[in-house]
Amino acid sequence: MSLGVRTDDDTGVAVVTLDRPDRLNAIDLALAAELTKCWRALRFDDSVRAVVLTGAGERAFCTGIDRDAVVPQPASPYMLDDPLLRIGPKANDLWKPVVAAVRGMACGGAFYLLGESDFVVADTTAVFFDPHTAYGMVSAYESVLMAGRMPYGEAARMMLMGTAERISAHRAHQVGLVSELTEAGGALAAAVRCASVIAGYPAEAVQGTVRALWAAGEAARAQAYAQAPHLIALGNLPPARQAELFAGRRRGDFRVR
Repeated sequence: MSLGVRTDDDTGVAVVTLDRPDRLNAIDLALAAELTKCWRALRFDDSVRAVVLTGAGERAFCTGIDRDAVVPQPASPYMLDDPLLRIGPKANDLWKPVVAAVRGMACGGAFYLLGESDFVVADTTAVFFDPHTAYGMVSAYESVLMAGRMPYGEAARMMLMGTAERISAHRAHQVGLVSELTEAGGALAAAVRCASVIAGYPAEAVQGTVRALWAAGEAARAQAYAQAPHLIALGNLPPARQAELFAGRRRGDFRVR
């Protein structure tokens, strides 16, 4: 198992942990399936009234899709499969509040999870970036989700600058992606504190509020998602060329702002 779930019966809070620290908590197909199963199970567990989502280890919250994952694709561009589309709580009709606790890197496919969390707590080691464009890939779903969480110019810069820049925890806090900034190692405890408060309120009112907040952008998000498969099919370089660009990357050659 590469996903840990720990529940506290006294507080009603479940802590869900991506547990692949040796792979920077990158998501392979097995972990993607575990996440879907987890969110679906939490829908039926009335003892859990709030959730904290985090990553194991100190280096990363999540670095998106595991580069070694093999995702079979049909030949038709109209039937493109995205293995991360169902890894988030909202995609699985979980309307219990989810607070993300970020330490270290959060990039690429991690935004499927952050974009479907209700708010984000991060420590000072957190950095955020999207490598898609640098490796010849369209950032579609990630861009849609982050455009709903950040000012347009900040989201556009992060997505378009690729691996050349990383957004610091301080900058993420300034622009609203992060709602609370803690000392190093403090994000999980802070997120649990928030979740414990929320879990103490009447569940029906809390879940209705979560649903209302998500509904505020649902129509625009659905329209944008409908365009994403075609944009990806048209704009992505062939996988072999993507791999060449990834292999030729220069480690540490980036600016943090």
